[in-house]
Amino acid sequence: METLTSGRRGYAAALWALGYGLLGAAWALGTPGFPWGASDPDPDGALSVLAGTTPGFGWWIAAFALLALVAALALARGNAGRAPLYLAWPIAALLILVVPDSRLMMGLAYTPLLLVAPLFGWSLGGATLADAWPWPVLNQLVCVLGGLLLAAAALAHGRGVLGWFTPERGRRAVYVAVAVPLVYCLTRWAWALGIPLGVSPEFLAQGEDGLWLAGAYLATFGAFGGVLTLGLTQRWGEVFPRWIPGLRGRRVPPLLAVIPAGFVSIVVTVAGLTYIRATIAGRFTLDEWGAWLPECFWPIWGAALATATICYLRRRSGH
Repeated sequence: METLTSGRRGYAAALWALGYGLLGAAWALGTPGFPWGASDPDPDGALSVLAGTTPGFGWWIAAFALLALVAALALARGNAGRAPLYLAWPIAALLILVVPDSRLMMGLAYTPLLLVAPLFGWSLGGATLADAWPWPVLNQLVCVLGGLLLAAAALAHGRGVLGWFTPERGRRAVYVAVAVPLVYCLTRWAWALGIPLGVSPEFLAQGEDGLWLAGAYLATFGAFGGVLTLGLTQRWGEVFPRWIPGLRGRRVPPLLAVIPAGFVSIVVTVAGLTYIRATIAGRFTLDEWGAWLPECFWPIWGAALATATICYLRRRSGH
């Protein structure tokens, strides 16, 4: 059964690689929809590592997808030893952590607000879900999906690495995942209250039109996520609490926690790496540390959350 599951994961990753490779070739041949470069709404190319590319880059995408296809098929067949893993894991890491940027996190954070805004008559400056998820950002989701499919196939092919994810490491990871985003939360809550924590009064004045209220919303969203992270090691993360009507006492389906926690671990890591790249490029100043330094620690948050999530899944599945 395990071999069958591994094969299915490998073939799913291979199907993605084939489709995306054909898409890359189509862009290179002039098909509209190339998601980077001039067609990307990123105004100054400061977010994406592929901002400077043109549709001709589609040939490189096709070649990259071909490598992913070869690795996925080798993993699906399961008879090539460990060699495919040395190709699959770097490709998966590039697709999941390098190709996307911080707009994935912004889309995730603002989607709930945009969904409920019409119920309360909030205009939000006319912003819609289409603004939060333009095609270049949706394409990032497609790339993340490909990376996850390939990583799942690689994980099924070499399960020995899972032995590292013990319950004790899971508990430690949860504490880290709860603590790290609190620094960011404190700065944004302070700004909303008019306190220039980590920034100058002049910088703070730039957000008097409600910008810092949006920041406080994001901070609260992150803090709430931190509270939910505790469920990865608490009983209420395995059995629904008594105060939830209709569900009290029932077992929590593992994927109900694993899918959102896993996705959040990706988007916060990607967002943190975006800030680190911008910091290295000299886009920030030390006297405005509150605007960028807390975000540079987000990859630690993401790694801790991913670790806690895998440990939770192993414990719930009995592996």
